[in-house]
Amino acid sequence: MLIRPAEADDLTAITAIYNHEVDQGVATFDTEHRPVSAWATHLADGEPLLVAADDAGVHGYASAFPYRPKLGYRFTREASIYVTPTGQGQGVGRRLYVDLLADLESRGMHLVLAAVALPNPASLALHTACGFEEVGTMREVGHKHDRWIDVTWLQKKLS
Repeated sequence: MLIRPAEADDLTAITAIYNHEVDQGVATFDTEHRPVSAWATHLADGEPLLVAADDAGVHGYASAFPYRPKLGYRFTREASIYVTPTGQGQGVGRRLYVDLLADLESRGMHLVLAAVALPNPASLALHTACGFEEVGTMREVGHKHDRWIDVTWLQKKLS
């Protein structure tokens, strides 16, 4: 499996992976599908957007967004990793994170944040394995699928 920068041809697959999580999971608190055009905008913005792909297609993606729009946060990014259900537990997430973190460090980023909806021991283990440390949990901050959801924040210092 190859980890590489996303291309326009990957955006439909990225959209499908994300929208599956909108419908089925809690990795995002979005409740409406994100259109392909939103991913095209992200790709055009120049922020990292990587895919894990092989001859069978795209099995996951990694992205990073500015944490907040204020200038003082310009060296901090919030990272997201999404993997297809069939790709989970296969090392796809870790490979994506290794390349995403290297990309962010090469851009001069100082800190990477990640939010994990609970319970999700696999995601917490992935982040810990990639050098993130937990910095706090917000209780019942999200509501989806008729339940309140806690979110744990993690961070990794790059420089």
